Amino acid sequence: MKMFVEPSAIYLYKQPVDFRKSINGLSAIVEAEMELPVFSGALFVFCNRQRDKVKALYWDKTGFCLWYKRLEKNKFKWPRKLNGSVLNLSPQQWQWLLEGLDITLMKGHQPLHFNSTI
Repeated sequence: MKMFVEPSAIYLYKQPVDFRKSINGLSAIVEAEMELPVFSGALFVFCNRQRDKVKALYWDKTGFCLWYKRLEKNKFKWPRKLNGSVLNLSPQQWQWLLEGLDITLMKGHQPLHFNSTI
């Protein structure tokens, strides 16, 4: 996804959302249910019950931006089985989700930590 700004964080709301909601309704979910500051510059990601549509909301210091994607075939691999109602995604995980990959299965190499014995 190409955006005009780099979000400070990316938060995914795991529960399906009524997609008749627009900026005001989604902002209310961010503040009341996700318990996050809607004016933080973070990207807030929502999906519908059929998992074929995604909305992303963010504040860009002058107003709200609402991004919308509808799949013509297939469904998004929405991470419903992970703990919690909100997930903090990396930009790479967000891209994987948009490309149809299951982010719960995508794991990179674990960082290693060594100590010198010298």
